[in-house]
Amino acid sequence: MILLHDLIDVLPAYSVVNEGNPLISHLAMDNRQVEKGSLFFCIKGYTVDGHTFAKQAEEAGAVAIIAEQDVNVNVPVIKVRDSKRAMAIISARYYHFPSARMHTIGVTGTNGKTTTTHLIQQILTDYKIETGIIGTMYMKYKDKEIEVKNTTPDALTLQHGFADMCEAGVEAVTMEVSSHALEMGRVHGVDFNIGVFTNLTQDHLDFHKTMENYGRAKGLLFAQLGNGYGNGKQNIAVLNCDDAHFEQLETMTAVPILTYGLSEYADYRAINVHIHESGTDFQLVKGNDIFDISLKLTGRFSVYNVLAAITATAASGVPITSIIKSISNVQGVSGRFEKIDVDSPVHVIVDYAHTPDSLKNALETIKEFAKRKISVVVGCGGDRDRTKRPEMARIAEELADYVYLTSDNPRSENPQTILADMEKGLSKTDYSVIENRKEAIYTAIRQAENDDVILIAGKGHETYQTIGNETYDFDDRLVAKEALEERF
Repeated sequence: MILLHDLIDVLPAYSVVNEGNPLISHLAMDNRQVEKGSLFFCIKGYTVDGHTFAKQAEEAGAVAIIAEQDVNVNVPVIKVRDSKRAMAIISARYYHFPSARMHTIGVTGTNGKTTTTHLIQQILTDYKIETGIIGTMYMKYKDKEIEVKNTTPDALTLQHGFADMCEAGVEAVTMEVSSHALEMGRVHGVDFNIGVFTNLTQDHLDFHKTMENYGRAKGLLFAQLGNGYGNGKQNIAVLNCDDAHFEQLETMTAVPILTYGLSEYADYRAINVHIHESGTDFQLVKGNDIFDISLKLTGRFSVYNVLAAITATAASGVPITSIIKSISNVQGVSGRFEKIDVDSPVHVIVDYAHTPDSLKNALETIKEFAKRKISVVVGCGGDRDRTKRPEMARIAEELADYVYLTSDNPRSENPQTILADMEKGLSKTDYSVIENRKEAIYTAIRQAENDDVILIAGKGHETYQTIGNETYDFDDRLVAKEALEERF
């Protein structure tokens, strides 16, 4: 608990309406979560404006309000220019700047964030560093697993989560940092030690409009790593030097840079890459040293994710021998190129691939080991970037022998509209459009022959499907397993 005036003292500018100095014992940005002693933040969102709920917050027990405009309440109102920014600053102060008390690693990029953060977590954990993780799947530390609404939660949720981690004895945290989060200031107040860049390919253009804006948003993570060298703290940017946007990101950060990739000038480099059905082998070159690495993960994209994790953890002080031992034992991440474990002559792989580049990576990897035909079941999400829909279908047709177009999470859009957008990318006539996702998966498995490989793309680890305003239980992995067992 802290007095209001002591808490808002961290703000550079504000004005006060309704004088008072109450004791703050809780922070909230949702009036439904307000309790007695809360400081309530009025946040303007896409669909609702928190200012309209200020009175309800007061009635629920809020003792002070942070707002950008006048609100009809009797408790003290702290008026600021930007409530979101104020929330980030105040929440970091309220929770005693928790990210600065841990070793904090942020991972950004279009593809590979989830896998890379999990690899980093495993390496640090094996080295006896208590590590938390935040991302698409959950916020997880110690024995706690907390559902999150966004890949990167809002600033208040983040700071609260960091504080809980600190209290639980967490020493390091690795987290996915989305472009939306960077653009919208969700990670303001997060003291990153290391920023990791995976890659930049087409996605989220419904939000960012252009690839230039998208790249700039990703670069914010590295621009925010710091600008000085004399504070006794060595922040580091870990960048994929094979990506076309490497030089842009390089110019956006002042901190020391470590690079990874297949290029000869990478600081952590993979050579002699061999991809097979059960995994991937390569040699890691670090300076004058060469290390043999065998992965249970398959694909060239897995090599990049592993290199990113190796570089980030080496920069965190983990010995390379410990890193390699951990990497060699990693089984994979849920819904990321996950093979369905059913004894059948047809091979099914579920992958989160929901961008053109990630779909291309998954199919190219399958082509490396497939003995016969490749089929792909794929859809695109509603209320998201429409420009990638025909491109997703084009890549599926180009790299697979047969394509099943189906629903993903149509949300508020008509699924037929989404499928029509995808069909524009097809040049052949030999494909199927099956709106019902379960039916599409069952059909693909029924029509497959021995040694065929089926890729079910788009949803990965997700255990739901959102159609209209309803969310239904749906897991590609369970549906595929049932279909395989039914047939074989």
